[in-house]
Amino acid sequence: MRTVMIIEELDSVAAEHELPVLAEVMQACVEGGASVNFVLPFSQADSEAWWRRAVLPALASGERRLLVARVEGRIRGTVQLAFAPQPNQPHRAEVTKLLVHPEARRLGLGRALMTRLEAMAREAGRSLLLLDTVEGSAAQRLYESLGWTALGVVPGFALSTDRSRLEGSAFFWKQLA
Repeated sequence: MRTVMIIEELDSVAAEHELPVLAEVMQACVEGGASVNFVLPFSQADSEAWWRRAVLPALASGERRLLVARVEGRIRGTVQLAFAPQPNQPHRAEVTKLLVHPEARRLGLGRALMTRLEAMAREAGRSLLLLDTVEGSAAQRLYESLGWTALGVVPGFALSTDRSRLEGSAFFWKQLA
């Protein structure tokens, strides 16, 4: 049976309505070891607080855009595009928080979200994208397969989710046509 996947953009009102599910996706990813700036323990309440504090206001102001991937109608993945605030960088944005719920991995959600995000960035007049991920991760392999260029690795950049070690972060860029 074929999986039905829909990629859509959520504004701040829609994101607030979907907040419990967005927070659940992030919490599941962090619990599964995703290094996305958080460490364990990380509760549903912690996740909801972060979405309320960091994402909803940025969506409302237009500083950030949010895509979600729905599988069988339920949000199972997200990614954000954060526009550079510097006046001399109106052409640049950062990709943040590519999250795919552990139960929905290997369905192509990450690839579909990134492909749509790149199109959205082009439509917004952005020609240069940046991102970082844990060195050696599945996400790194995804970005490489999508034509992103590795800038380098900063060793010991972030604490692992379980706080047991420092992990290197691989930085990437992509020039959009």
